[in-house]
Amino acid sequence: MTEGARVRYAPSPTGDPHVGNIRTALFNWLYARHTGGQFILRIEDTDQARIAPGALESIMESLEWLGLEWDEGPGVGGPHAPYTQSERHATGIYGDAADRLTAAGNGYYCYCTPEELTEMRQEQQRLKKPPRYDGRCRELTESDHRAREGTRRVVRFAMPTDGPPIVVNDIIRGDVNFDPSVLDDFILLKSDGFPTYHLANAVDDHLMEISHVLRADEWLSSTPKHLLLYRALGYEPPHFCHLPLILGPDRARLAKRHGATSVLDYRDTGYLPEVMVNFLAL
Repeated sequence: MTEGARVRYAPSPTGDPHVGNIRTALFNWLYARHTGGQFILRIEDTDQARIAPGALESIMESLEWLGLEWDEGPGVGGPHAPYTQSERHATGIYGDAADRLTAAGNGYYCYCTPEELTEMRQEQQRLKKPPRYDGRCRELTESDHRAREGTRRVVRFAMPTDGPPIVVNDIIRGDVNFDPSVLDDFILLKSDGFPTYHLANAVDDHLMEISHVLRADEWLSSTPKHLLLYRALGYEPPHFCHLPLILGPDRARLAKRHGATSVLDYRDTGYLPEVMVNFLAL
């Protein structure tokens, strides 16, 4: 057991929190209480186009209904405030991290248009290759960049094209190996200047001193990218634990087609919070 673990629940305010999402919050809360640590609520709202009105309130209301009080976060504060990424973005921390990566050769500017990216993927599909960014902007010269000055651009991470497997040590699965040559040069900063999940996640977990990342199984495939990002930024990575998904009766990931999935829907139909916590825990 790790004494005093710092864990975070980091939802995006894109709608009412569903039971699978809240189950992740429950496991984080339980681990924090088990180790005498801290449970942090962080709102990841950098995808501004997908924010749903009232979603933040629904997230906090769901946690409060289930008794999952947070030690740091919106409405509570804490030593690492603010705890909403759009507010953290305004401080410049993500842009600074992206600048450090580009200056060290671990990131680069990409000017490809949506149309070019679509054509790229269509050609890869035609050739029966996995769709991924082909790195065409990776070797641009200084004169190339000057010629494109003022053009909309993103910042991409320069993934290694070869080398040994990237090993993710997962608390549940043990060592999981990933071939770096099949991983994409993923986007760090979008053209609107906001960070992607990958960059903001790594920067905030480091600055908030998160010791353990307990998250859904679907994020396991992104973890090698995060490990390389931590390494490039000179950060010590946290311990990772990827939790199995909740499945519907058809053994597929629980979705709206299976019926009510919002935690607040269950509350509003008369379920007791203790019943929901028992179901999610077991």
